[in-house]
Amino acid sequence: MKTTIFFAILLAVLLSGTVHAQNFDKAKMDQLFDVLDQKEKAMGSLTLSKNGNVIYSRAIGYSSITDAARQPSTTLTKYRIGSISKMFTTTMIFQLVEEGKLKLSATLDTYFPKLPNANKITIANLLNHHSGLHNFTNDPEYSGYMTQPKTQDEMLAIFAKSKVDFQPNEKGEYSNTNFVVLGFIVEKITKQSYSINLKQRITSRIGLSNTYYGGKTNLNNNECFSYQFAANWKQMPETDMSIPGGAGAVVSTPTDLTKFIEALFSLKLIKQSSLDQMKTITDGYGMGMFQIPFYDLKAWGHNGGIDGFGSNLAYFPDDGLAIAYCTNGQVYPMNDILIGVLSIYFNKEYSIPTFKTVSLKTEELDKYLGVYSSTQLPLKITITKDNTALIAQATGQPSFPLEATEKDKFKFDMAGVVMEFKPDKYEMTLKQNGGIYLFTKDK
Repeated sequence: MKTTIFFAILLAVLLSGTVHAQNFDKAKMDQLFDVLDQKEKAMGSLTLSKNGNVIYSRAIGYSSITDAARQPSTTLTKYRIGSISKMFTTTMIFQLVEEGKLKLSATLDTYFPKLPNANKITIANLLNHHSGLHNFTNDPEYSGYMTQPKTQDEMLAIFAKSKVDFQPNEKGEYSNTNFVVLGFIVEKITKQSYSINLKQRITSRIGLSNTYYGGKTNLNNNECFSYQFAANWKQMPETDMSIPGGAGAVVSTPTDLTKFIEALFSLKLIKQSSLDQMKTITDGYGMGMFQIPFYDLKAWGHNGGIDGFGSNLAYFPDDGLAIAYCTNGQVYPMNDILIGVLSIYFNKEYSIPTFKTVSLKTEELDKYLGVYSSTQLPLKITITKDNTALIAQATGQPSFPLEATEKDKFKFDMAGVVMEFKPDKYEMTLKQNGGIYLFTKDK
């Protein structure tokens, strides 16, 4: 659920042109996932469903990696889906509205009066990220308690001590706090846990056998750990699922996710009027979903991230296509993978990436090591090594591995980072998102 500013990644397939539904090149889709697997650029699972029928499903990588063994993932492997959970929470909120148990105009003080601006913030404000409640996962303290269980009262106390970032409806700004609170409201109204509500209101109604409120990872239940790649796959810490709640605690599979979004859009869970409100975009935010354009088509859905997991779910109503991708190991950006998947599906021009790299000995990396500063950015980048892998870490950010692509040139695909070194001049040039920044090695 937590993102960083310097290397933030957001799903946004923004292209132009015209596409039409058609038979797609499944062999080319296999080639894409073959190279991602062989080059260790991703681990995860994809499902494409057309008009309710699965037309492609593929899993690559591993659910568990130890020194002794690697357990391959399958299409039944279950992933933490992070913020896609918000779509499930929103669906339950609209069910309560349709049952007359809740109003979108109701203010937060009805349920949790101690939260800041509780008498001004409405349920609708929470749903479309216009509440102004501070996003708790952005706080430095978050990483210190994210692996420890928290009660509802403890989470509410964390929210209550934060000042609002802006007044309700002043603007839209993403906040996980909104949906943790919405999950608590579902529990307060129904007097049942989120887990029970999820089962009774959604999963049992539409036959989702692999979707539920998560707990500590259980490999014997086809769940998987998440990993970060730095020369090899390293297991990531596990967020305790008492913390993300309605904002990010659901576990699922890509196939179940496509069934869920197809049921949502076929009105098996909520009415058309509720779905229309979910799809209404204000300042870039719908209620529990985003709009995702691809050429002349529009999809609706959400993305997610928690620990080392990433996920994306989208539905193209005009084509009847549902697409879900879940990953427990990211090197090549999810967005680039999805652009590839959709380009292949819609038969658009697309070249399978080759991921050419060069191998360097550990002593060859020594000339790059050190701390680099720039007059253009208010941060320093520390370059270290782990055997034959070069590691970079920006001030206040997690470390990340660099791949050598040619002499003195390295990249980090996940954030679109390229670093070019000039060891004789003690310089490094950082390129990212069109920006070019010169760094000088501290002496």
